[in-house]
Amino acid sequence: MNTMNPLQGNIDDFGMDTISLAGPLEAKLRAVRAAGFGQIMLSARDVVGHPEGLDAAVRAVRASGLRVTGFQVLRDFEGLSGRLHGYKVDIAKSMLEMCAALGSKVLLVCSSTSQHASQDLDVLAKDLRKLAMLAIPLGIRVAYEGLSWGRTINEFTTAWELVSRADVPNLGLGLDSFHLFATRTPLDDLELLDPEKIFLVQLADFMWQEIRSVEERITTARHFRVFPGEGVHSEALADLVRRLHALGYRGDYSFEVFNDDYQQIPLPVVAERARRSALWLGEDVLRRSVPLPNQMRLRRQAVR
Repeated sequence: MNTMNPLQGNIDDFGMDTISLAGPLEAKLRAVRAAGFGQIMLSARDVVGHPEGLDAAVRAVRASGLRVTGFQVLRDFEGLSGRLHGYKVDIAKSMLEMCAALGSKVLLVCSSTSQHASQDLDVLAKDLRKLAMLAIPLGIRVAYEGLSWGRTINEFTTAWELVSRADVPNLGLGLDSFHLFATRTPLDDLELLDPEKIFLVQLADFMWQEIRSVEERITTARHFRVFPGEGVHSEALADLVRRLHALGYRGDYSFEVFNDDYQQIPLPVVAERARRSALWLGEDVLRRSVPLPNQMRLRRQAVR
C-alpha cells in the first residue's frame, strides 16, 4: 500500500534552486516547502544579499526545515597563478565557510572561462586537489561542473578526466543537463563515470534544439531555461535520468532554471511548475514509462 503524502508525491530526490525564484530568501524557502520539496540548492547571492546579513540568512535556512542540496557557485578557480591564484584561494575559503555555516555538504565549482587560466591539465588538477583539501576539514565535497563555454573543460567527459587526475575522495562531478544537451555530448559516455563520484545533478530544459554559437549558448543558459519537460528536450532528459539511475546514481537532482519570465511570476506558481516536473521525473520516468508532463496531467484529470 502506498502511504506517500499526496502533496509531496515521489519527489524526495528532487529540489529547487533559489536562483529559479524571485524575491527574498525567506519567501523562496516558504514557496519551495509549500510545493512539497524537502531540499533546496542555495545561491550565494541569495545568502549574502539578505538584508540582515549572513547570520540571519543561515537562521532562515535552518528554520525552513529544508535540507541544503548544495551551495553555488565558485567560478574561475583553477589554472591561475601569482596574485590571481592567491585571490581565488581566499574567495574559495570564504565560500567554503559559508557552505559549512549553511549546513551544505556540497560546494559547486564551475570550470574556468578565464583567458588567464592555464590549459595544462596537470596544473588544473593540482588546483582542484588543493581546493578539495581545503574542504576536507569542513566535511564538504566539491562538485566540479564543466561549463559548455569553459575555456579548457567544457564537457562532462573532460571534467571527469580532470577529477580522476586530481584523485581526491571529496572531489567529484556536478552534471548539468543544459550543458550536456548544448554540447551534444553522447549520453553513452555516462558509462565512463563512477556513480559514487557524481555529487550533484542539475536539470533544466530549453525551447530549441540547436544552439549556433557560444554567445547564444550563454544567453540561453542564463535567461531561457525551463523546467524539465517544459521544453523540447523532454525525451532526452528522461533518458538522462534513467541512464544515471541504471548507472547507480542515487544522489540529488536540483532544478537550476535561469528564466527571466519566472522572475516576474508569483513564487507559488513557479514552485508548482517545478513540482509538476519533479512528479513527472520521480513517478513516471524513474518508476514507469516516459509520458510528457502534459500527458501526465491529462491522465490524472481523467482519473479524478
